[in-house]
Amino acid sequence: MKILLAEDDVRLGELTAHLMKRKAGYTVDWVTSGSEAYDYATASSYDVVVLDWMMPDGNGLDACAKLRKNGYAGAILMLTAKDALQDRVEGLDAGADDYLVKPFEIEELLARVRALTRRTFVPLQEDVVRIGELELHRNNQMAKSGGAVIQLSPREFQILDLLVQNKNLTLTREVILDKVWGLDADVNLKTIDATVKLIRKKLGASPSRELIRSVRGVGYRVEA
Repeated sequence: MKILLAEDDVRLGELTAHLMKRKAGYTVDWVTSGSEAYDYATASSYDVVVLDWMMPDGNGLDACAKLRKNGYAGAILMLTAKDALQDRVEGLDAGADDYLVKPFEIEELLARVRALTRRTFVPLQEDVVRIGELELHRNNQMAKSGGAVIQLSPREFQILDLLVQNKNLTLTREVILDKVWGLDADVNLKTIDATVKLIRKKLGASPSRELIRSVRGVGYRVEA
């Protein structure tokens, strides 16, 4: 299960992310501002987004309302020290699906996350995605270019799929590392360059090869 945790209290955020990983085996992306939470939630797919109410650079309530306004359908859990009835109503009206008052026990947070994931929030991704001559078949992790099957490893497919999902956006090597391997993985950034080089080699001389553009000193992008 993949969780996005937005919490600006470094000690609490670090502890909560650690316990969610250790006790439940979740993959957790931890950010410290509402604007980061919005960017991460719209750039990747999460089972649950956990938002602290009070954060700098756009608080959790604002991020929640903005996500819902722009059609975000995933589960959102709000964390806050505010426990007045009107505060709870305001959080739910902004689009939160559940509400947990601080201080909380990690067992209750995990139980609420499990309850949210039992509901259906996010529609299934489209199985076949096309961009130019490139086709990605997500259910069986197969790629085709010009009708020819391209044999990709799971990591290669994940990178290509991530770039296609975020077409016309430049993804840094750090973001690709986080989304494909996880920040805790013992992988350096040169591995990403080597993997992209292999993807291009497998695409051969097809026009799809030219879809993947290098942004010097930053990362990669797929241009529609």
